[in-house]
Amino acid sequence: MSPHSAGWREVSRAAPVFAALGDETRLALVARLSSDGPLSITRLTAGSAVTRQAVTKHLDVLAMAGLVSDVRRGRERIWELELEQMEAAGAYLEHVSKRWDEALDRLKQFVEE
Repeated sequence: MSPHSAGWREVSRAAPVFAALGDETRLALVARLSSDGPLSITRLTAGSAVTRQAVTKHLDVLAMAGLVSDVRRGRERIWELELEQMEAAGAYLEHVSKRWDEALDRLKQFVEE
């Protein structure tokens, strides 16, 4: 794959998302935000062994990957998911899955002949 091809651009766009989601804590934060909606650090850390400071650092990594954003409300920051990057990563995974399906179909045809 050439660095100038459309496929390479998809990989370049999806890579930071997958890197950010590769951490168990960050993946759990994304899951929590997707199920519970926008939340403050206080709500995100409630019932967790992870400190507020650690959660903030994880949220900053997710924000750099374009997965979350925050809005200041008084003294709190409210975090929410940014779906555009998630959708782009999902589209990339679908593209890869389709290519694998095509490769497996070709293999099946080859074996059956």
